[in-house]
Amino acid sequence: MSARPKPAADLPLDAPELFFNRELSLLEFNDRVLEQARDTDVPLLERLKFLCISSTNLDEFFEVRVAGLKQKAELVNAPTDADNRTPSDALRVIGTRAHALVEKQYATLNDELIPALEDEGIRFLRRSEWKPEQRAWLAEYFEEELLPVISPLGLDPAHPFPRILNKSLNFIVSLDGTDGFGRKIEHAVVQAPRALPRVIQLPPEATGSGPHDFVFLSSIIHEHVGDLFPSMGTSGCYQFRVTRNSDLFVDEEEVDDLLRAVEGELPSRRYGDCVRLEVAHNCPQALSDYLLARFILGREDLYQVNGPVNVNRLMALLDTIDRPDLKYPVYTPRLAAELGPSGDLFAEIRAADVLLHHPFDSFLPVIDFVRRAAADPKVLAIKQTLYRTGPESAVVDALVDAARAGKEVTVVVELRARFDEADNIELANRLQAAGAHVVYGVVGYKTHAKMTLIVRRETDGLHNYVHLGTGNYHPKTARLYTDYGLFSCDADLGNDVHEMFLQLTSLGKVSSLARILDAPFRLHPAIIQMIGREAEHAAAGRPAAIVAKMNALVEPQVIRALYAAAQAGVEIDLIVRGVCCLRPGVPGVSETIRVRSIVGRFLEHTRVFHFANGDDPVLYLASADWMDRNFFRRVETCFPVTRAALYDRVRQELDLYLHDNSQAWLLGADGAYQRATPADDEPRLAAQKRLMEGPGTS
Repeated sequence: MSARPKPAADLPLDAPELFFNRELSLLEFNDRVLEQARDTDVPLLERLKFLCISSTNLDEFFEVRVAGLKQKAELVNAPTDADNRTPSDALRVIGTRAHALVEKQYATLNDELIPALEDEGIRFLRRSEWKPEQRAWLAEYFEEELLPVISPLGLDPAHPFPRILNKSLNFIVSLDGTDGFGRKIEHAVVQAPRALPRVIQLPPEATGSGPHDFVFLSSIIHEHVGDLFPSMGTSGCYQFRVTRNSDLFVDEEEVDDLLRAVEGELPSRRYGDCVRLEVAHNCPQALSDYLLARFILGREDLYQVNGPVNVNRLMALLDTIDRPDLKYPVYTPRLAAELGPSGDLFAEIRAADVLLHHPFDSFLPVIDFVRRAAADPKVLAIKQTLYRTGPESAVVDALVDAARAGKEVTVVVELRARFDEADNIELANRLQAAGAHVVYGVVGYKTHAKMTLIVRRETDGLHNYVHLGTGNYHPKTARLYTDYGLFSCDADLGNDVHEMFLQLTSLGKVSSLARILDAPFRLHPAIIQMIGREAEHAAAGRPAAIVAKMNALVEPQVIRALYAAAQAGVEIDLIVRGVCCLRPGVPGVSETIRVRSIVGRFLEHTRVFHFANGDDPVLYLASADWMDRNFFRRVETCFPVTRAALYDRVRQELDLYLHDNSQAWLLGADGAYQRATPADDEPRLAAQKRLMEGPGTS
């Protein structure tokens, strides 16, 4: 990841050499995702899925991270991160790494996945392979499905180069001869209809094809592009796709209504500044240069690809192809043993805290928690934060029912959850129409906390029931992401959540919280303090260790605190799924720090922080990663696990991840990740697989 010289032991802890570049680390993570597509132990169609995920990830990387760096390079071009790279220098190194990653993606598709799929009877037919029956059916498809909705555009002064939608499929066409008006037109642009699928399945009964024969929409357009320009000849047709800056700009200090402001900005995302151009590998340089000039991009922004420019659209095949033998076995999450015997969810939570680990534990109790509250006459109020929930959400349905039943329902909807803004606007409007109180958090701070508060009148007074989670209230992602969720009726925890909701709605200052470490106020200093406390324990000869699991580790002060703790002798194990800017294994600095990343069937999303603390260990779960934005620009929760049985369970599960030798990647001091492999006398251990097997197998 870094070509910089190896750090020396006598470096100050803020030396740039001790920090990896954030963007390059993110590309390294995407490479680990791509490796899943190359892993022959992964079912074949799942390998295709991982390829699509790596393509989608790279799209978002350009839309957000590269776009942001380009803006910085134009404005100031001064170092802004701990690694001390200027934006222009970072862009140069990123370009080299991203080009290599794209080449690897298409090599994986062309040299590994397509041949393996063909061996299983799943074929992508090239035009040269079309049989007469197939050719006839595809010609009819073009006439009936494509031709009525396609709009070829010859380029001349009256037909300027069109606005190209972000990540849309397009073609640049070279023309010969003259048009119907006797004019010589050199180029045309054909935009693929957005409503049509990008991969077309050939019907066996009409074409004599196999049950899983497919043709790319781009191939159909290539074959019939001449029909779009009947009086002219076509000497070339090449697909291209442009990626644009997709960050929304909303001046939160100036707007009166955040919902209307975000809603108004959404259309502009489709036409932001261009950051990348993808073209077919055989596109002539002159045409590529012509497109680059149109999009105001340089040669370094050009990506020539040998295959479809929109690889991620192959994801649709997973629902089309009915081959269970080529997919992961169906997995049904288990129902937590603590829930269900009495049928009284509130009584079970009041008896003892309940911890769920999704997707190994079902998400249904979380939905049931809100549903029962909506129908329970003893429940007076429901308050919930919503960051990502999906357009069709059982949780939102329950909140709507509760509001219509006359309960006090307050929902904090984060409108600026990137790429989910439209869905969140829709659900906010729906909740308001039902009579719920809907607010949009605090201007300037994203509400990223995941919490639900239910106020219930019981015989001995009012009680607060809470659910706190590391992930979103999204039933679909709860089957794909690993996350913890805690149910509790603890009075201190309930009061803390109540205080946080008061802050989000009334904007008043929260009084001191008893259990929760909240961002942007207490979380960062508390983490620094707890890391420093471990160093003090180590210096005094007491037990001192840190195990922290998160999605990203970026914030420089926390990294420096970890270095200082390591120098004091603290053993530190970090399980960081994605970006990690800390450099482990540097002599005299981070020798006792080990970093691993787990990439498997499920997206690791839990945030767990464990501190040995002498003989009084503490364990926290959180909605926050150790990043600047989570500490300082978001509303977050970090909450303790105090029930002994639950503490023991989380520690055992952390140990599984620390001993994973099948899906773990180990970060070296040079920035390279090496896949963990079992020793000759060591059995294979995949943490996710073991957790799927259930309790008692850890």
